Amino acid sequence: MKIFRAFSHRSFALLWSGQTISRLGDSLYTMALAWWVLQKTGSAAAMGGVLICATLPMILCLLFGGVAVDRFPRIRLMLSSDLLRGGVVIVIAFLAFQQWLELWHIFALSALFGIVDAFFYPAYRAIIPDLVPTELLPATNSLGSLSSQASQFIGPAIAAGIIALGGTWLAFALDGISFALSALCLVALPQVPALRNLAEKEEGVLQDIDKGIITVLHDPWLWLTLIIASVSTIFLVGPLEAALTLLIRQRFGDQVGILALLTSLSALGSIGAAFWLGQFKRLRRRGLLTYGAWLLASLMLLVVGLPLPLFGLGLAFFIQGASFEILGLAWVNTLQELVPANLLGRVSSIDYLVSSALLPIGYGLAGIAADRFGAPLIFLLGGAIAASTIALGLLHPAIRRVD
Repeated sequence: MKIFRAFSHRSFALLWSGQTISRLGDSLYTMALAWWVLQKTGSAAAMGGVLICATLPMILCLLFGGVAVDRFPRIRLMLSSDLLRGGVVIVIAFLAFQQWLELWHIFALSALFGIVDAFFYPAYRAIIPDLVPTELLPATNSLGSLSSQASQFIGPAIAAGIIALGGTWLAFALDGISFALSALCLVALPQVPALRNLAEKEEGVLQDIDKGIITVLHDPWLWLTLIIASVSTIFLVGPLEAALTLLIRQRFGDQVGILALLTSLSALGSIGAAFWLGQFKRLRRRGLLTYGAWLLASLMLLVVGLPLPLFGLGLAFFIQGASFEILGLAWVNTLQELVPANLLGRVSSIDYLVSSALLPIGYGLAGIAADRFGAPLIFLLGGAIAASTIALGLLHPAIRRVD
């Protein structure tokens, strides 16, 4: 299949292998964390608080992460990030094993994790065009997403078994080990030099940030999409992250297997979409493709709030997973092709910053409202508001013109 041509580039194959291992570990961690918080507190608001602690520090550090990505070797930044994040997770595993773990530990360590994340993800997005030619970008992005979604597909079932047999501490510990294995793959990569020349390095951090902001503001399709993402994410991602476990409990009882099933079905939809997009050398009509998928994902959130049987709920998650995948791949591919390479780190960090800026509000609102009014209503309202906001973006010709 055409999608696998990217593996002919050894550097990408190593990077992909390490990230696949790390992402599988992350799926164990995410599942274990959500279940630990629910069992400890029984509150969606508490889970919202954990997500805020992880997201807010990341948001505050993203611009500096973007500057670092365009100034320093990206592999070294990713390696340092893997080692630090692995250390944080091992501490959580140790505290859980000793039965010393408390909610405030999770808050503090999640904040530290978020700070380090601010340097890793802009570096990962920006390094891909350094490793493969332009015609392989759709394939490499699809393969990267496939590893993530395959981990989400098999990870929850593995996590559920691990939690049932050994407890959440064991799932945390395995995630810590996965970071170490990912770091070994990065060590084997040849160094990719920083893209900035010495004259540019003499400029200050604020000037670097300013160049990234000017690049974003220059293109209406870019800044308008980021604004819409910032608002819609409150209502689209907030309920999914903060209130899903409560929704399952209110409808089906304490069934960690159902949480695993829905997560896996979403990942399965993403895998199918990634295989489909990975066959193309170049994506076309990316404005309409991005917004159409985005709109469908929002409508599926609304469907989740309806009193459906498990089959209907699973179908909605499958469709939503495919929609999110198309949205993400089309957007990343557009950035990698249309943004200059020496600015991609900063633009990627601004992308993360603006689109995630209001996420803490979404987590908090979704958690508190779900506890008070019930989770189904939060999904219904979130899907309706997100869909309406995204549909407004299609009214602008600059969005429709992006090919």
